[in-house]
Amino acid sequence: MTKLLEEAIAKVRQLPEAEQDEAAEMLFSVAARQGEPVELDDETREAVRRGQEQARRGEFVSDDDMAAFFKRQGV
Repeated sequence: MTKLLEEAIAKVRQLPEAEQDEAAEMLFSVAARQGEPVELDDETREAVRRGQEQARRGEFVSDDDMAAFFKRQGV
């Protein structure tokens, strides 16, 4: 494991559980590019399906809403 990854994991360990899970999902996504596809649970599959349906209907979040979201996330 690289030093940078070790440092990142140490910081993630200090986050609330839900944010730790989000970080883990991101790591799984990166790892999946090197191997087998990540299996999605039923809840995630349903969320993706709903998002695809919204996109087909042209239902998108405004740029202002996205900017506010990222600001709240500290990005």
